[in-house]
Amino acid sequence: MPLSAPAKRRHLHTRDIVLRGYARDDGLIDIEAHLKDARTEAELQDDGCVREAGDPVHDMWLRLTITPDRLIVASEAAMDATPYAICPGAAVNFDRLAGLRIEGGFIRRAMERVGGTDGCTHLRELLQQVGTVAFQTLYALGQMDEDAGAAEGRRPMLLNSCHAWSESGPLVQRRHPAWFTGVEAQ
Repeated sequence: MPLSAPAKRRHLHTRDIVLRGYARDDGLIDIEAHLKDARTEAELQDDGCVREAGDPVHDMWLRLTITPDRLIVASEAAMDATPYAICPGAAVNFDRLAGLRIEGGFIRRAMERVGGTDGCTHLRELLQQVGTVAFQTLYALGQMDEDAGAAEGRRPMLLNSCHAWSESGPLVQRRHPAWFTGVEAQ
């Protein structure tokens, strides 16, 4: 179901974000993210030049190479378009993500390495989505199991991670009754 009809308005900005997960021939996984911002109208830039309508304000890439157990073994960022000439200097810092594991606390640990002036707001915004796409790619490869460990009595990985996985909801009641905290369905 689409959104309701909007009020009369003028389109000024578009942000496109595309993420893709790849299985490499060497057994590693590449997660690539691309962010592109563009204005619908020409605008004057800080350097006095005019950015034409449709020309990117931001055109940025991030690739994390991970192992099947979600360890980042390589990280690379590229900035094809930025609003300021100095921005691409932050891209090299994203190699600092190597050695982190995509798991609980990943974003906090990543911010310790590329937060603030060491990084780029827009590339950092991609990290949450990169983590999610890593999990989805591993599911597609059959290398992730959302119920892993539950048979041994360990907490299901996705418990309380979203509405569907609420410990008081029907999915958990059906798949993990030992972790169900809601009212039993009659």
